Amino acid sequence: MAPASVLDWSEPRQQWRYPKGNNTRMRQQVKTQSTIELNEKEADTAYKKICKFLRRLKSKKCKDGSKVTTVVATPGAGPDRPQEIAYTDTKVIGNGSFGVVYQAKLCETNETVAIKKVLQDKRFKNRELQIMRRLEHCNIVKLKYFFYSSGDKNVLNATNPVFHVDKDEVYLNLVLEYIPETVYKVARHYSKSKQTIPISFIKLYMYQLFRSLAFIHSLGICHRDIKPQNLLLDPETGILKLCDFGSAKHLVKGEPNVSYICSRYYRAPELIFGAIDYTTKIDVWSAGCVLAELLLGQPIFPGDSGVDQLVEIIKVLGTPTRDQIREMNPNYTEFKFPQIKSHPWQKVFRARTPHEAMELVARLLEYTPSLRMTPLEACAHSFFKELREQGTRLPNGRELPPLFNFTDHELRIQPSLNSQLIPKYTQPSDGSQPAVAAADGANQASAAAQPGTQATSGTAESSDAQQSNPAGQANAAAQNADPSQSSMA
Repeated sequence: MAPASVLDWSEPRQQWRYPKGNNTRMRQQVKTQSTIELNEKEADTAYKKICKFLRRLKSKKCKDGSKVTTVVATPGAGPDRPQEIAYTDTKVIGNGSFGVVYQAKLCETNETVAIKKVLQDKRFKNRELQIMRRLEHCNIVKLKYFFYSSGDKNVLNATNPVFHVDKDEVYLNLVLEYIPETVYKVARHYSKSKQTIPISFIKLYMYQLFRSLAFIHSLGICHRDIKPQNLLLDPETGILKLCDFGSAKHLVKGEPNVSYICSRYYRAPELIFGAIDYTTKIDVWSAGCVLAELLLGQPIFPGDSGVDQLVEIIKVLGTPTRDQIREMNPNYTEFKFPQIKSHPWQKVFRARTPHEAMELVARLLEYTPSLRMTPLEACAHSFFKELREQGTRLPNGRELPPLFNFTDHELRIQPSLNSQLIPKYTQPSDGSQPAVAAADGANQASAAAQPGTQATSGTAESSDAQQSNPAGQANAAAQNADPSQSSMA
């Protein structure tokens, strides 16, 4: 760690600086490469089916001359029932260390989709796929199908087992709903014109982000890469969807996790201090950074490195106390930072920034993880009061997207907040509780009356205790990480 004397301890700085064969041989191959052992007869039958299938997967062309690719894919939700899908008009819209993202069009429905192609480690189940198959929420980008391919050659996907008939690398392809814009693009547009995003848009976007986080955190899933680039936007409807679960993990208390995770500007301080037993509250910190950035028009903590990132945080929040450092990482022993006083939020933000907005940022950007608000508490904050008022519309005059269509599961996360989350004009005229909330309260009362039983509703805090790019076209829905996969990832 660099000596404190050489670090820049001047005023907080915010600058817009985003980082930029023959049958016998093949039969044997089927037997040895399958994820389960097959006897000779089963291998022979499987091989014949695969060969027959691959002969049918030759690319065709539409009448307009466009190339059509046909694959056997498994639906993202529901039972594993592989089916043929055909897509066309494929073009690259993003790439990175994770793989490549294509834009394509499904032939049957004419729907535009994004296909995220990532290298598949044959030894493990893909964690991103497992998680995405669990997630179905209006503010999380939807996984429509998934299939496997080998280079440019298609491979039969029967989910489990997967038959690999080519020695080339195997790729997992995630077929996702396509949403063209991101919060990053919108923020950059306003920044270039030296303007800030209208406060009504900030409220709309952040509310939906917190709602998506409340959902995944209730399942013990931590996204671990919240940033503007991973927040997809439909500019017409105002709907925001969280994407890119390539870094996500089901956190389990007591199991270690890597601390070098999350994009730098949005990394929680406990990660910088090297914590490996962090909770889903690292997502809450990242969301606080996003909110502050939208209010400022630039990143609030634009560090050049890990230690510089911490310096930028300290220049705003002040030097953390030893107790706060202990809360972030009990094993951290170094403490060589000078004593810096916190910078008043009124001086960090512009003069016209709403008081409620600054108050919410302060509740999110807490050194002590347990003191940060839960996502649902953030949704219930007074900063979003305008969204709950009857008659509120988008600046273009359109109605707000669905913001209060809470599912039974969502209403059971923190039942005490339901009355604040659900606008009065949407509640029954007699003033009674929504059916789900009332039933949930009855369940808790019943459980409390029976010795040895426990209420099953749970809270966002309980999931903390039981923790489990370019185009931003990643999705969500899955099972817990495969036990065979290292928990340190």
